[in-house]
Amino acid sequence: MRYGYARVSTIDQNTDAQVQALKAAGCDEVRAEQKTGTKMEGRDELTTLLQFMREGDMLVVTRIDRLARSVADLQKIVGMLKSKGVALQCTEQPVDTSTAAGKAFLDMLGVFAEFETNLRKERQLEGIALAKAKGVYKGRKPKVDREEVKKLKAEGLGATAIARQLGITRQHVNRCLRAVS
Repeated sequence: MRYGYARVSTIDQNTDAQVQALKAAGCDEVRAEQKTGTKMEGRDELTTLLQFMREGDMLVVTRIDRLARSVADLQKIVGMLKSKGVALQCTEQPVDTSTAAGKAFLDMLGVFAEFETNLRKERQLEGIALAKAKGVYKGRKPKVDREEVKKLKAEGLGATAIARQLGITRQHVNRCLRAVS
């Protein structure tokens, strides 16, 4: 069986083009999800595929960065596939995990995907620092009014009761009380 895996990171993207390419590549089943590629946690469709595939199956992706954005995760996934006897193929990149050259190319692509992610993070941090220097960036607006927490505490409610009433955690209540004090 040929299984396809499509992934996008943000809600303003969609997997339609990837799904179409994977079906054109002869995939019997295609799984798609909208999750970050920088970590494996929370990627339920990928986890399902990795658990379900058997010896002789093939996992097909359009590009390596759709599978993983870190070299460590990519190597972990490839190791899992190899241990099960599952091959990996990319529709847009010449990846063949059964040859030394294909494995080296796969590793290089993984390095570039991780490098791109790191560059994006650096640019984001630079932008935040610049916005803070201009006084534009204030951070996320608080979800809970700290004065409300303080008022409920003054009325005699405990941290657990305040948390239940405001729909927050007890730890958050305690942080609010420390910040107001």
